[in-house]
Amino acid sequence: MSGGTLAVPRAAVEALRPRQWAKNGLLFAALVFSVHFTDPRAVLRALAGFAAFCLISSAGYILNDARDVEADRAHPTKRRRPIASGRLPLPLAWAEMVAAFAGGTAIAWWLSPWFLLVALLYLATTVSYSLYFKHVVILDVMFIAAGFLWRAAAGAVAIGVTISPWLLVCTAFLALFLGFNKRRGELMKMADQATVTRRNLADYTPEFVVELQAVTSSGAIISYAIYTVLGSPTPWLLLTLPHVLYGVFRYIWLVTVKSEGGAPDETLYRDRPILLTVVLYGLTAVAILFLAPLRS
Repeated sequence: MSGGTLAVPRAAVEALRPRQWAKNGLLFAALVFSVHFTDPRAVLRALAGFAAFCLISSAGYILNDARDVEADRAHPTKRRRPIASGRLPLPLAWAEMVAAFAGGTAIAWWLSPWFLLVALLYLATTVSYSLYFKHVVILDVMFIAAGFLWRAAAGAVAIGVTISPWLLVCTAFLALFLGFNKRRGELMKMADQATVTRRNLADYTPEFVVELQAVTSSGAIISYAIYTVLGSPTPWLLLTLPHVLYGVFRYIWLVTVKSEGGAPDETLYRDRPILLTVVLYGLTAVAILFLAPLRS
């Protein structure tokens, strides 16, 4: 098949934003921290939940890109997106959105009606963000963080376990941390290029975002430390705290010194020290949960 023949299928895959699917990896947190990762049935259900969220989140991404097609065409980087660039015709994009949503909800229903409810609440949160709240200062980032909370909750619902409230608190603070650092990165980029990339950036100031960065980074670290001591299956998980500290500090350095962070997914994928930290954290956590004595 020629490159021209493959152009539309490639654009369709790109419109799903598969690079963003890594965020749905949060569904596996309940599987790991409940020590069910040795249970084949639980692993299968977690994988199914991950697939459902990937499809449903992709439906939301396509909806967002289809609605914002004119604005994206005026954006310096978003104009390269499949719909905005014209590589994916709008009728095909709508059809792809419906197919992704139908597939995701079918898998979610197969898991359980409760999982489907959580998935739909996640979609409602992301759609509300795209339609309105992404233009509202502070609430824009809070709605992004809510999406991560729904992911964490969905992972627990998928395998039928109770998730620690402290782990949810930590997830919320970490998501807020990434979100406000994204705003800081966008502000720094706007100052360098004299271009407005988001309507509500005028409501943020560098000083205000630095304060939010300090609050959310402290909250993420402290809540994770409390989780390892009080809410985790074993207090030995406290040994993973250095990984969390380095990851947070490294990310602040990348945003502050290297002027990155405007696109957190790209920053995380591109920075090898952070990638290595994530891998080492995962290996350390699994080893501890597998080998250390668990709470009765």
